[in-house]
Amino acid sequence: MKTCFLIISTFLIGHFVSFAQRDKNRVIILTDIEADPDDTQSLVRLLLYANQIDIKGLIATTSCWQQNKIAPESIERVIRAYDKVQPNLLQHEVGFPEGETMISLIKNGLSVYGMKGVGDGKDSEGSEWIIKILEEKDDRPLWISVWGGVNTLAQSLYKIQKTNSKKEAKRLISKLRVYTISDQDDSGIWIRNNFPDLFYIVSPGDYYATATWTGINSYIKGIDNKTISNSWIAQNIQQDHGPLGAEYPDVAWGVEGDTPAFLSLIPNGLNQPEHPEWGGWGGRYAFYKPDFSKTKKGSSIVTLAPETRPIWTNTIDNYTPYLAKEYGRTVKMDTLTFNDNKATLWRWRADFQNDFAARMDWCLLPYEEANHPPVPVLTHPERLRVKSGEAFSLDAFRSTDPDGDNLSYLWFHYPEESSYKEKIDLGAENVHIVNLKAPVVEKKATLHFILKLADKGTPSLSRYKRVIVTVVPK
Repeated sequence: MKTCFLIISTFLIGHFVSFAQRDKNRVIILTDIEADPDDTQSLVRLLLYANQIDIKGLIATTSCWQQNKIAPESIERVIRAYDKVQPNLLQHEVGFPEGETMISLIKNGLSVYGMKGVGDGKDSEGSEWIIKILEEKDDRPLWISVWGGVNTLAQSLYKIQKTNSKKEAKRLISKLRVYTISDQDDSGIWIRNNFPDLFYIVSPGDYYATATWTGINSYIKGIDNKTISNSWIAQNIQQDHGPLGAEYPDVAWGVEGDTPAFLSLIPNGLNQPEHPEWGGWGGRYAFYKPDFSKTKKGSSIVTLAPETRPIWTNTIDNYTPYLAKEYGRTVKMDTLTFNDNKATLWRWRADFQNDFAARMDWCLLPYEEANHPPVPVLTHPERLRVKSGEAFSLDAFRSTDPDGDNLSYLWFHYPEESSYKEKIDLGAENVHIVNLKAPVVEKKATLHFILKLADKGTPSLSRYKRVIVTVVPK
């Protein structure tokens, strides 16, 4: 009887693990590591989410900043440090892969710049690996998170198109999702021109000052920027956090400029990577063909070229932060409102930096001494349908915290994600339930409401629920 129970238990555990693995976002990283310390910084963070993101490859590449060499050994060095803390990470969450498994995913692109690495006879270990993963029997999209040049992917696409039928090439390419940190070689525009149906997120060109991804490290006047300060990084990431934290280098240009290319793959209840227009930790993007006639020239050698097709690119949030209030209701709206594309990303910065700091604590601390994220639970579906003018409620009463911490609730309407743009009065937005009245509409409208659930642990951690309400005329 015990043997039978053990067999059934083993089967069920394997089934659930398999299901959980299939449910993760798959990603291959292209990194010009050593061109800038920020690739190493981003890799440290990425490995702390290796149990929540299905990392399928780590490919060393070139870029406009490092044109003739690649540095796979630097990827391995960080993974060796991760391997030393992996047993402790497993005390906090399941599924962290062993270091040797991650090292087996390191692949090399060509040590040449841009389009010099694309064409007949230009295959590399990295480009072949992308094709191999694409051809696996896995229906999940394959994200390509590009931290440097993208010519390794360009070569994969070149070969796919040349060696497959049009139908099979289309099928394979339809599984790709690209998020690239601007254009860091001349193959990005080639890809977009030659593969017009490819899902592609980018702030094009080399004038990084206007790029959405720079919201991760931009100093914003009027808000608290401490979580990107050198002192915060030293205290919470680099020092006294074990061998992985010790590998996190000082900032040279901008901290973690590559991290936005995978932030939206983290399952936090807010991120929906298939919907860049909905926004998340990696920023929010709209689908259109941009006009660069007034765009300034930056410092790299990448030429800004006209786009021939729509892409997922910069869009604007009109964002007013909430501030902590000492007396009475615990939150209030700021008197400052920000209206730009970077706000779509930095509005979440304190949350994802605190999450990073907590996971760095997991590298050394036992479970009972560290903080873990709360678990938001709704008492109703995440999609609601109501009639024009009808009363309805949003309720997260069943939410819990694994450490027993007290919870704070914050509900808000996200108008940029909604078809209904007018202000919605939520009353007291910092309670588990908000009672609302649907706006009066003459045609169907959608409203996106976000719950931010935060604990009062150290550091404070946040998770989210997105409720999409469809309002129909009576």
